[in-house]
Formats: sequence, C-alpha cells, structure tokens
Amino acid sequence: MEDPVYVAPAQLAIGMFVILELSWLQHPFSFSSFLVQNEDQLATLRRLGLRRIRIDPLRSKRVAATIADEQVEQADLLDLPESSASPESPEPGPTHAPTRPVVPTVADPAASRSEHHRRLCASIASAERQAAQAAQVVRQTTARFLAEPTVAIARVNDLVTGITDSLLGVGEVMVHLLGEKDGGDELYHHSLNVAVLALILGKAMAVDVESLRLIGVSAIFHDLGMVAMTAGAQLQCGALAVDQEAQLRQHCEAGARMALQCGLPETVATVLLQHHEHLDGSGYPYRLSGDQIGQAARVVAIANHYDHLCNANRAAAAVTPYEALSTMFARQKHWFDAAMLARLVRVLGVYPPGSLVQLSSGAMAMVISANAARPLRPMLLVHDPAIPREEALILDLEQAPEISISKALRASALAPAEHEYLCPGKRVAYFFGEDTRTG
Repeated sequence: MEDPVYVAPAQLAIGMFVILELSWLQHPFSFSSFLVQNEDQLATLRRLGLRRIRIDPLRSKRVAATIADEQVEQADLLDLPESSASPESPEPGPTHAPTRPVVPTVADPAASRSEHHRRLCASIASAERQAAQAAQVVRQTTARFLAEPTVAIARVNDLVTGITDSLLGVGEVMVHLLGEKDGGDELYHHSLNVAVLALILGKAMAVDVESLRLIGVSAIFHDLGMVAMTAGAQLQCGALAVDQEAQLRQHCEAGARMALQCGLPETVATVLLQHHEHLDGSGYPYRLSGDQIGQAARVVAIANHYDHLCNANRAAAAVTPYEALSTMFARQKHWFDAAMLARLVRVLGVYPPGSLVQLSSGAMAMVISANAARPLRPMLLVHDPAIPREEALILDLEQAPEISISKALRASALAPAEHEYLCPGKRVAYFFGEDTRTG
C-alpha cells in the first residue's frame, strides 16, 4: 500500500481529491473526502487551520506541479509553516508551528452541524426510549389479555393517550427508524408499529383528538382475534397452508366479538372487523367497499398493510420501505383511501426511513429520519470507509443541496462491507420526535 500524499493548503487546487482526516463534525463539508470543484471550497479548506491536507492523486483530476514534478516528501510538508496557506503572506511563520484549532462561532457551519447532530441524536434516543416503554406495555397486555381484559384495556388506553398527547404536542413531526428489536414476539411488535404509523397518519389527516385516540387503541388491538387462535396460524409463522389461511381470515370477526365482549367501544370493534377490507371490494371478511368502510378502519388498514410488506412473515418476502410505498401507490392504490395513501407518502417521504439508497456522490446510505415537509430530503447514515462506524456521517440532505438521492436499492445490492457498515435491520419499526430542523 502506497504512503498517503499530503499537500500544504496553498498547494490545493480545483480538481484535487481531498481526504480530510477529521471527524465530519469538525468541518462544514457534506463528506470528509471529495473532489474540490470551486474556489469557495478551496477557501473553506484553507480556513480550517490545517498545516497539511491529504489528497488522493488517483482520484484527482489535477495534481499540483510541485507534487508531480518535484515529488515533495512527506517530511518536507511537515516542516511547512502554517502561514504557507496564504502565498501572499509577507512574513513566514515559525517552523513547526503548532496547529491552531478552529474556534467555533455562531456562524461556523461546522459548529452548526455539530449542534444539529446533537439534537438529532437526542431526538432518536428519546424515540428509542419511548418505543421501548410502549413495547413493554403492549407485550404485557397482549400476554395477559384473556386473563385480565379490563386491566389490559385500561393500560392500553393510558398508553395511547400518552402517545397521542406527545404526538399532538410537537409541531413538525420527524419519523425515526428504530434500532433492531429483540427476536420473537412479532405480534406485539407489529401491533405497536401499526399503532405508531396509524397515529402519525391520523394526525396528518387532521383527525380530531378523540378519534385519533380510538384509532390508536384500535391499532393496538387490531389483531386481537389472533390471541385466541392456534399458534400455527399466527403472524410469526412462515408460509400458511390453505386451512391455516382460512383460519387466519377469521381473526377479524373473532377480534370484533372479543372487543365487544370485553367492553371496548363499538368504533374499535368495527376497526377490528374491517381492517382487511379494501375500497374496491376485494378484501375480507365481507368484501365491503367505498363508504361502507369506516375512516378509522381505513387508517389502520394502510398502516397494517405497509408494515406487513416491510416485515413479512417470511424474511424472503419482505421488501424495503421504498418498495413497500411504491407497491401500494402503483399497484394497490385501489385498495386504499387515495387521500390517506398520498398523505402516507408525505409523512414517510418518498424514501421512508429504512430505505437503502445511492447518492449522487456515489456513496451508499440508509435513510434514518424523514419529515413530511421535505419528502425528498431525508436524513441519512452514509457509508464512508474512511470514518469508523461509531462515528458514521449523518447527512441531512436539507443542508447539503449539492447532494441528492440517485436511486433506491435492495439490501442485496450492497457490498458486504457496506451492508455491515449500514446494518439494515431485519425489521422496520418507527417512532416520532420533534423535527430537529425546526424545534
């Protein structure tokens, strides 16, 4: 492996490919390695206060004559004074002058990025904590529903009220991708994920507070009919036999009956009965269509189907969040309320959290957060082999107008090193937080 090549800031030129040996929070550029394309970038690089900057001659379109003709040695570069960053400096600075750190100011882009990153990480961490607490409640109530239905319903009511109040308490909602959950218990993870999506969608549809709360409760209990079914037909199974499929379809009616028997509102029971109906009449159990399907059931149906596509019973059948939305919008839109489906795309963005993408720079990335006001400019975790995974670049496309998403990818399209770095989870799960760009 060849030794790295360094130049003094004054030797930098447009067309050089630079590699900044800094944390991405210590400089204002979108990436730590890039091709210098204009004078503004040159000026910013020289203002970093570095005595030398690494370049990659093989990826450069231009290499300084001093490097090509004189083969400047690394030892010589180490002796260059800091004042050499400005060729017009009247007096050279002292040899071996210590590197002066850049002191952040209010207008410092790097300092602004650092604060933005801190707020995003705090929002994601808060979402992770709230989701973990909610998952514990759903897990416990699911396990004990048959024995203590009254207690279970009360706990779910309290949980949904808390989530609803939190959701309504934020202005611009940012949807975060959650870290990988523990294995097993797919039924309660699915119920919580559907509830979170349904509540976010319900808020986006300007549903009133009481209706929103009932949507949340209905979403938590939407698969209640499976609680009493044999294990062979529940969600955590693989491909179902014909008789198991028929049994599975009975969970809508079974759940509605259980809901009424246990004292849940009729609105909730209706959602349990209708959440697999389609607007074109192709759903089940009664092949209802159009206005025969209630508003709450339509919201839960969209959230439920999206989660089933992303987190299919069989791992091989699961699709990326981008593919899930594309499938629903392009091939299944006649199943769903058109306004709600369009709003779901706005809520999750064109590239929903969990989507794998290639950027215009050529880098691979995973979407980790999205905001309805900026459907094409999500936040990304970017693969950069020059940066350790624990310090991975989180790129906000809103703050990097020169970068765009070129295309969505499947996990199989990633190289092994890219897959290990980005760590796409086996399950896609969301929670929400305040938009860190507006809060």
